[in-house]
Amino acid sequence: MCSSDLVGFDLVCAFAGGLLVTAVASFAVPILEWALGITTDIKLVELSNTNLPLLRRLAFEAPGTFQHSLMVANLAKEGCEAIGADPVLAYTAGLYHDVGKVLRPDYFVENQRPGHNRHDKLLPSMSALILINHVKDGLELARQHNLPRVIEDAIQQHHGTRMIKFFYSKAVEQKDPDGDDITEEKYRYPGPPPQSKVMGVLMIADAVEAASRTLVEPSPVKIRGLIRTIVDDCLQDGQLDHTDLTLSDLRTVSESFVRVLSTIFHQRIDYPGFDFNAGPKREKKAIRQAS
Repeated sequence: MCSSDLVGFDLVCAFAGGLLVTAVASFAVPILEWALGITTDIKLVELSNTNLPLLRRLAFEAPGTFQHSLMVANLAKEGCEAIGADPVLAYTAGLYHDVGKVLRPDYFVENQRPGHNRHDKLLPSMSALILINHVKDGLELARQHNLPRVIEDAIQQHHGTRMIKFFYSKAVEQKDPDGDDITEEKYRYPGPPPQSKVMGVLMIADAVEAASRTLVEPSPVKIRGLIRTIVDDCLQDGQLDHTDLTLSDLRTVSESFVRVLSTIFHQRIDYPGFDFNAGPKREKKAIRQAS
């Protein structure tokens, strides 16, 4: 064979070898993941597809929780990228962390219609139990759908052992002077607390996203103050003790959250002839004047 033929043969062999290696790797990676108990970025990217059955169910049955989860996923991803943690795991974990709420969506404020709060008719202890159970329900759903261990960890650890302060305070206010003492343990999530940087960032992202919805006319200053308050609360409560997150990491994560939330809550200029903050009658009048 001449040299040109040899070169051509080598190119064909190289191409065929590349295809063979790709085929073997595609076949072997899932088996190795299962056998060794590891989760690759490829698997996590596959799980982040929002058309998968469990995420589609969350989107249709608990749409408010689904939107919250998308925001938490993006916040956690940005925070982890900023400190060199695993952003792929953070994003996928954020999508699934609240999946347990799909079983009782109406008991979570992000899915409720104004004026229809089911907790108004419940004792604070029962309300706290329902909120706590979304972690247990999420774990059961994760196992039913064969989600990897790292996603189960996110479901368990995203609240750590934090206290449900709203219902604890409500229980203290309603306490019968002759009744039993109210213990904090009944109003705390079962945990465990976050065990890695990614899970620590996820916890903060979850709390920050939820709290940011309460801000009136959010500004970078308000957002930064909110984040600082939540981070300080997690630190004082010992929730970040096992995460290896340094104070420098927390400052970096906090600034990344400020950037993301400031972009989300950006303001636009008013549309000429429209007053969307007015009541329906004034709005119709403004439309007639503009036409």
